[in-house]
Amino acid sequence: MSAAHTPTPASGPHGAPSHGVGAGHLALVVGAIGVVFGDIGTSPLYTLKEAFSPHYGLDSDHDTVLGVLSLAFWALMVVVTLKYVTIIMRADNEGEGGIMALMALAQRTLKNGSRSAYVVGILGIFGASLFFGDGVITPAISVLGAVEGLEIAAPALHNFVVPITVAVLLLVFMAQRFGTEKVGRVFGPITCLWFVALAAIGIWNIVLAPEVLKAFNPYWGALFFVEHGWHGVFILGAVVLAVTGGEALYADMGHFGAPPIRHGWYFFVLPCLVLNYLGQGALVLEHPELVRNPFYESVPGWALYPMIVLATLAAVIASQAVITGAFSVSRQAMQLGYIPRMRIKHTSHDTIGQIYIPGINWLLMVMVIGLVLVFRSSSNLAVAYGISVSATMLIDTLLLALVARALWPRWRNWVLPLCVVFFLIDLAFVVANGAKLMQGAWFPVVLGIVLFTLMRTWRRGRELMREELRKDGIRVDTFLPGLMLAPPARVPGTAVFLTTDGTVVPHALLHNLKHNKVLHERNVFLTVETLPVPHAPADKRLRMDQIGDDFYRVIVRFGFMETPDVPLALMRACDVGGLSFDPMDTTYFASRETVVASARRGMPIWRDRLFTVMHRNAAPATGFFRIPGNRLVELGSQVEI
Repeated sequence: MSAAHTPTPASGPHGAPSHGVGAGHLALVVGAIGVVFGDIGTSPLYTLKEAFSPHYGLDSDHDTVLGVLSLAFWALMVVVTLKYVTIIMRADNEGEGGIMALMALAQRTLKNGSRSAYVVGILGIFGASLFFGDGVITPAISVLGAVEGLEIAAPALHNFVVPITVAVLLLVFMAQRFGTEKVGRVFGPITCLWFVALAAIGIWNIVLAPEVLKAFNPYWGALFFVEHGWHGVFILGAVVLAVTGGEALYADMGHFGAPPIRHGWYFFVLPCLVLNYLGQGALVLEHPELVRNPFYESVPGWALYPMIVLATLAAVIASQAVITGAFSVSRQAMQLGYIPRMRIKHTSHDTIGQIYIPGINWLLMVMVIGLVLVFRSSSNLAVAYGISVSATMLIDTLLLALVARALWPRWRNWVLPLCVVFFLIDLAFVVANGAKLMQGAWFPVVLGIVLFTLMRTWRRGRELMREELRKDGIRVDTFLPGLMLAPPARVPGTAVFLTTDGTVVPHALLHNLKHNKVLHERNVFLTVETLPVPHAPADKRLRMDQIGDDFYRVIVRFGFMETPDVPLALMRACDVGGLSFDPMDTTYFASRETVVASARRGMPIWRDRLFTVMHRNAAPATGFFRIPGNRLVELGSQVEI
C-alpha cells in the first residue's frame, strides 16, 4: 500500500495542520478509503443480521427496528465521528496514531520510571493485545459474510460457503510475500465503488419505506431501552459491530495524515454507511421475514451476483488492511522491545513502510482459517466479535483523558467531560459483549491474554538478562586503564562491539582478547536505542564519545516506525568525531547469549522457561540491525535469570 507520512504535533485539538484541497489531497483521500475504511466498511454485511439473530431474541417489529437503527447511527456519530475522527486523531505522536503510539505519548506526560508510567504501559500493551485478538476475527467474519451471499442467490450452494471462504483466505495470505504495492493501487477505486453500491442499495430501499428516516431521532434509541428494560443493554453487543474498525482509523493515521481520513469519513464513508443501514432497516420494516440476511435481501435480484463479487473484494481489502496493520504493529512492538525480533522482508524499493513478516503472516493464517472451520458462519463469529475491540476503545478513552489533561490546557475543559461520556459508552459496550463470553467471546479475550503474557514476559526477561550481564560485567572506566598498561597487539581496521550497556565491557571483546589476544586499531562500543517517537530527530540520531586510546562509545537511535540499519547509520556518521567506518574495513562482534532458567531469581520458573524458548527462537539482533553476515563474528555466552 502506498503511504504518505504527514506528521502533526500533539499540541491540542486544533493543532493539526490543514492540507490544501487539490489533486494530491484527493489521491490521499481515495487511498485512505481503500486502506483505512476496509474494516468498518464491511460491517453492514453482518451488523443488522446479528442484531436480530435468535441470540438476542428481538422481534423485527416497527419500534424495535427503529430503535436498533437509532442506536447504530448514534454509535457511529459519537464513537467514530466525535471520539476517534474529531478528537483522538488530534492526539498524534509526531503524525503516528494507534494505541501504542498513544501509550508512548501518554507516558511522556508522566515521570519516567514512575508507577503511573508503568500502569499506562500495562494498559497500552494490554489494549494492543486485545485489539490483535479481535483483528484475527476480521478477515474470517468479513470474507464469510461476503461469501454467504451465495446462500441467498442459490441455497443449494450452502455447503460450498466455508470451502470457498478458506480458499479466498489462503490466496490472501499466500500473496503477502509478493507485497501489496501493485494491488494497493486498485484498493481505493474498488472500495469507493463498494461504498457507492452501499449507498445506492440503501437509497433504493429507503424510497420504499421512508418511515425508516425516523431512526435519526435518538428518541427511538431511548424508547428501545424503556421497552426492553435493563437487559436491553445487551443489544449493544451487536451495535458495537457497526463501529469496529474505528480504532483502525486512528492507527492508520500515519500513512495518510489526519485530514484525508477525516474528509473521507465525513463526506463519503459515513453517509454511505448510514444510507445502507437505513436501507436494510427499511426492508425489514416492509418485510420482517427477510431479517435473516437483510444485507443481501436488500439487493435487487439482477445485482445479487455482482454484489457478492464486490463484497468479497471489499472483504479481501479489509483483510489486507488487518494483515498489513499487524505487520506494522509487530514491527513497532519489536522496536519498543515487547516481542522477539523476527525476520522482516521489505516488499517495496520505494516505500519503507511496506514490509512482510513471515512468522506473523503464517500465524495469522492458521488462526483465521481455524476460526472459519470452527465457527462456520458469520453469525457464529459475530458472537465472538466485539469484546476485545470495545475494551481497546475503553483504554483509548483513558489514555486520551491523560493526554488531554497534560497536553491540552486550552481544550481539556470540554474534552475531559466528553471523555466521561465516552467512558460510559465504552463500558456499556464491554458489559454487553461480556455477556457473550461463554458463547465464543472467550476466544479473543484468551488470545489477548496470551499475547499480553508473551509481551510482558519478553520485556521483563530482557530486563533481567541485561541486569545479569551488567552485574557480571566489568566497567569500562576501570577496564581500559588496566588494559593500556600492557596493551595487546593491534591489528588494522575497526571493530564494532554490539552491547546493550555502553558502560560495561562487551562480552564479545573479552572473549576476543581471551582467544585471539589482539585489539583492532579502532574499537567501538555500539548501543542501539529505540525512541518513543516514530522517527528519530536528526540531532538525536547518533552520539559519539571517545573514551580511551582509539576506544569510542557510540549510541545510534531509531524511531519505533523505522527500520534499524546500523551500517548505514554509521556510514552517515563518518564525519562525526573523525571516525571512519569503511564497510570493507569494519568487523562487527556480537555476543549470542544462551539463557538458562533458574527458580532462585527473576520471574516465576514457568515464565523464565517461556522467555528461554522465545529467546532461543528470536532472530539474531545482527540480522535485525541489517549487519552483513560476512562482516560479523558471533561469540557465545551463558546467562542465568
